[in-house]
Amino acid sequence: MSASPQQLSRATAAPGDMAHAGPVTIERRLASFAGHLLVAVIALVGIGGATRVMQAGLACPDWPLCYGTLLPGRQMNLQVFLEWFHRLDAFVVGIGLLVLAGASIHWRRWLPRWQPPLALACLLLVAVQGGLGALTVLQLLPAAVVTAHLITALLLVALLSGCHQALNGSATAPIPLDSQARPAALLTPLALLFVIAQCLLGGLMASQWAAGRCFAAGEACGWLLAHRLAARPAALLVVALAGWLAWRWPRQRPLALFAGLLVLAQIALGVFTLRLSLTVPAITVAHQITAALLVAVLSALAVRLWRIAFTPQEQSHG
Repeated sequence: MSASPQQLSRATAAPGDMAHAGPVTIERRLASFAGHLLVAVIALVGIGGATRVMQAGLACPDWPLCYGTLLPGRQMNLQVFLEWFHRLDAFVVGIGLLVLAGASIHWRRWLPRWQPPLALACLLLVAVQGGLGALTVLQLLPAAVVTAHLITALLLVALLSGCHQALNGSATAPIPLDSQARPAALLTPLALLFVIAQCLLGGLMASQWAAGRCFAAGEACGWLLAHRLAARPAALLVVALAGWLAWRWPRQRPLALFAGLLVLAQIALGVFTLRLSLTVPAITVAHQITAALLVAVLSALAVRLWRIAFTPQEQSHG
């Protein structure tokens, strides 16, 4: 079978300056950049979790500055540092996503058609995230806003992970269509939605300090019970899906097994968090980071499976 002109263009693309780079080089560089941004956003989720459990959400009483300055040296302590560093990381992520969107628009003729809109969607999400971050301070940590802040961050994790995987896949050779992967390609996004819904319940529980209130005074225990009950179908779905993918599609086995391992780790962290009555902040933060990693892995699997089930040749560029 003869190669298409676009495939020949990819094969002859030489590395070098971006102004003279071919589609493969540009896509791989953007994929690498998106991967770095994904790590930064997951770190941002972890720092946000640490800020919450250390009750540092209002350590900087103003916004966007902290005590009216960029670096509050005189007021600096652990709580102020957590809130200040959380904002700094968010600013860096925002600049990075602005660069990703700008590069995607500038090099759109070399990229898949979906890349510029996806990069703009990530930029929009981080703008919403910044606005929600401001509201958490200016409105003194309302539970609904704090929860929306977390869920927006997890949606950004999912989009960036999907973007990273799609760019990596688009820069490689076409793979054969496997119509038998279609059920898995549809089930994986469903598992991702279950996990995000479980994170939503966890965020609502955490933003109202429901677990601590339940242990201390028997209040708000309904939120804790709902979070625990909803965890069961989400965990069973992800573990069953991971086992199926690992058995049926060996090329997806590493990510599938990682997803299953993350679910088991998440269950263990949740149990330890409750057994220790929320007295070890590091475990609570690890619980949140593991959730973000699980969202990233499921999003990556969803993109990979969609590619082999429905769109094996993604080299369609504008």
